[in-house]
Amino acid sequence: MVTETTVSNQNLRRSDLERIVETGEVARLEDCDLSELDLARLECSGWQFVRCNLSRASFNGAQLEEAGFVNCRAGGSSFIDASLQEAEIEGGDFSNTDFRGATLTSAGLRQCKMTGADFTDARTLGLQLEAVLLRFAILPKLSFRKTTLKDVDFTEADLRGCDFRDAVFEASSLRDAHLPECRFEGADLRGADLGGVKLTDARRFAGAVISKRQAADLLGQLGLTVL
Repeated sequence: MVTETTVSNQNLRRSDLERIVETGEVARLEDCDLSELDLARLECSGWQFVRCNLSRASFNGAQLEEAGFVNCRAGGSSFIDASLQEAEIEGGDFSNTDFRGATLTSAGLRQCKMTGADFTDARTLGLQLEAVLLRFAILPKLSFRKTTLKDVDFTEADLRGCDFRDAVFEASSLRDAHLPECRFEGADLRGADLGGVKLTDARRFAGAVISKRQAADLLGQLGLTVL
């Protein structure tokens, strides 16, 4: 049976974490400072980071399956090629964080700030989003097919090539998002702010559901008036 060790209110170094890894224990780090540390390729599966300062830390290539990040400050941190399968990020600030090539299969992002985060080439099958601020984020070619997006703000995000087929938007925003080659067939867009969205290829919206107000706004771009 794996035991858990708790470390609180410490300024940690990589060597401190390596010692925990060597014991085979799972760590719970509370209110610890890991800012600017190079933690690349560490085995931290199942670890819990609670209210920690992870600003500009590098977790590149780290194993973080089923890890938890609760109310952490992680602006400018890097998770390139990290494995975050079934990980949970709840609360906190991950602005400008680099998730390029990371595995986020069945992971959950909830009530957190991800402004400007880069998810290029990330693997996101089963990714769950709720109350996430993704303004100016980079999320090209990700699949949100059949996903319910609740209170997700994609304002001015780069969503080129994303798959939103059969997705449901609830209290979310696509305002001024970059949407070339996106697919919205069968999506329920009634709960999305579509300000700035242009009907450049109506075929990509085949079967999508929008409100009368949204229809009037979109057709207004073509000089048509809905009465």
